[in-house]
Amino acid sequence: MQARLSICIPTFNRAKHLANCLQSIADNKHASGMDVQVCVSDNCSTDETRDVVLSAQQQMEIKYSRNHENLGPTRNFLKAVEMAEGEFVWLIGDDDLLLPDAISRLVDLISKHPESDFFYINSCHLDADYLDAFPHPFCTANLPMHLNPFSPRSASGELMFMDLVDPEISFDFLGGIFLSVFRREIWLSAAGMLDAETISNGQTFSHIDNTFPHLKIYARAFANSRAFFFSRPLSVCLTGVREWAPMYPLVRSIRLVEALKEYRANGLPVIQYLKCRNYALKYFIPDLVSMFINRGCSGYEYINPLKLIASNCLYPNVYLSVVYYVARKLKNLFAT
Repeated sequence: MQARLSICIPTFNRAKHLANCLQSIADNKHASGMDVQVCVSDNCSTDETRDVVLSAQQQMEIKYSRNHENLGPTRNFLKAVEMAEGEFVWLIGDDDLLLPDAISRLVDLISKHPESDFFYINSCHLDADYLDAFPHPFCTANLPMHLNPFSPRSASGELMFMDLVDPEISFDFLGGIFLSVFRREIWLSAAGMLDAETISNGQTFSHIDNTFPHLKIYARAFANSRAFFFSRPLSVCLTGVREWAPMYPLVRSIRLVEALKEYRANGLPVIQYLKCRNYALKYFIPDLVSMFINRGCSGYEYINPLKLIASNCLYPNVYLSVVYYVARKLKNLFAT
């Protein structure tokens, strides 16, 4: 019988974190007894990734594929979804952790809402350093009692997909891949829309297609789909792991705005779009300055600052972003 859910993990040279991730899945599978497929697409890692997967395969079945060459992050996570055989896919990072009973709750949620093609699954933040105080691989029984959720919304319920594009639900407009569970067949119908040359060029975050390819696919594939917002967190996203942290200003203030344009092009109402775009610009000027100062590693070469300022000049948060920046600095100063 085909598994209802496939958990797909694209990975590259993060053996330690992958071991924690797979352990959290194995613990969930054993506790739930549910037939959930696990897929790992290894982007030609040079560390102990293969050994980690082989060890985890002693606890559970894993569909494992190692690329003969590094395909780049976008093509690798596209491949991870292609490996899946489940009706629904949960695409997670190799450093994410499943909370206890996540699988049973998610499968139950999917079963109870057969009309929904897309599920927003809340998650929690946790500093990666916390795990270092415990045996490896990390056991989620050792997680703190209280963790901060990504989405502050407390009411679960059905809605249309485009209603999820709201800063009061998702501050990064579904940017975190671990937040979404989607019907695989619909995803595959739109996955080919990405520009093949762009996702193969090896230039990190040079374009929306190799920064937020999943958002571009979501916008095209699920624009008219029923969705479900689930407020209870089912995973933990570790902070302090991302190697691309110096490029975060580019991602936050430039690429997220481009993602909103994709949503708008596929049916996001204009008032909702304007509200979201203004929200996305609340770090705009400080982020441009940061990109200029760190231009050797920030992706500054991918942007035209004057053109960006001109295209966003009608949004109040462009100017207020400086005020917000000063306010944050003063708050941090007095907090110490």
